[in-house]
Amino acid sequence: MDVSAATSLFARLDREIWLLTSQADGRRGGLIATFVNQASIVPEMPRVVVGLAKQHHTWELVQASGVFALHLLGQRHLEWVWRFGLSSARREDKFAGLEARPGVTNCPLLPDALGWLECRVEAALDTGDRTVYLAEVIDGRVVSDDPPLTVARMLQLAPADKLADLKRQMNEDAAVDAAAIRRWRQS
Repeated sequence: MDVSAATSLFARLDREIWLLTSQADGRRGGLIATFVNQASIVPEMPRVVVGLAKQHHTWELVQASGVFALHLLGQRHLEWVWRFGLSSARREDKFAGLEARPGVTNCPLLPDALGWLECRVEAALDTGDRTVYLAEVIDGRVVSDDPPLTVARMLQLAPADKLADLKRQMNEDAAVDAAAIRRWRQS
């Protein structure tokens, strides 16, 4: 099997960076997500599809609450990428010092994002390493017309220490994900 074609094709894509937040049972969390897509072309019935790895604290919150908020990030939010992408809410409050307010779903909203969407899960698909959620958009706001931060731009701007941490964590996550996919395929 030649997986190099898939790797090569995916390397051509430059995904926008989203911050996904959720809250359940008095706990809150957030993570950086790049598996986020529009899932409906019906303007009055907007939907999204997101994929969340099961080892993350925020996945537990979405599972428990059935709701999440998506925040589209711009270049000025680069520090949020490190805050929400390189640490765990199991060990620290990622929202410390940020102005977060509860939305209609009670998910933490960060009003300084380029925009945000509050979502309610309609369906979930277990794929072994992650859960793919189909969700109804129930509220949202566009805050700024600034261009979204993309993965390529984030990598260009990353300080060497953050880039090293990111690569290390991605390798660790890939190992966890690979084992989960193998178990799922065998079940």
